[in-house]
Amino acid sequence: MLDFILITGDLVIFNPIFGKAIVVVRPDTLTGTGKATVNKKTICIDGDENKVIVPGCPYTSPPFVTPGTGTLSIQSLAPNQKARRVKSRGKAVLLKGTTFTAKFQVMVPAMQPSIPAPIPDPLLLYTGTGTFMTTNFRAKAT
Repeated sequence: MLDFILITGDLVIFNPIFGKAIVVVRPDTLTGTGKATVNKKTICIDGDENKVIVPGCPYTSPPFVTPGTGTLSIQSLAPNQKARRVKSRGKAVLLKGTTFTAKFQVMVPAMQPSIPAPIPDPLLLYTGTGTFMTTNFRAKAT
């Protein structure tokens, strides 16, 4: 099925729920490295999603209610987010698709208030989801 091709400047939107963790998410933008352009912006190809890194995001994960921080990134794309037939520089062109799998890597653990000392969140990695928001409404691929 045809879907819109992702281009430089398109938004990466992370959903705030990562399992038990609630993350204060911030959007990021894609930077394309494909050969072609759409609306004078470079198209995104397989691998460009790996450059999306959003550090310093606060989170909590009950009962660890004192916020910690971590880094958001894209773990893997859904099959419908990579073109099967259209390639650039020998790699699949990225499509808007549905939802990708995201990961939240804890850098400073959230804490559970406790006496004599707070207890840190033992989980260092959470999995969630996200979507792309494109400004390209002209070029599609499959």
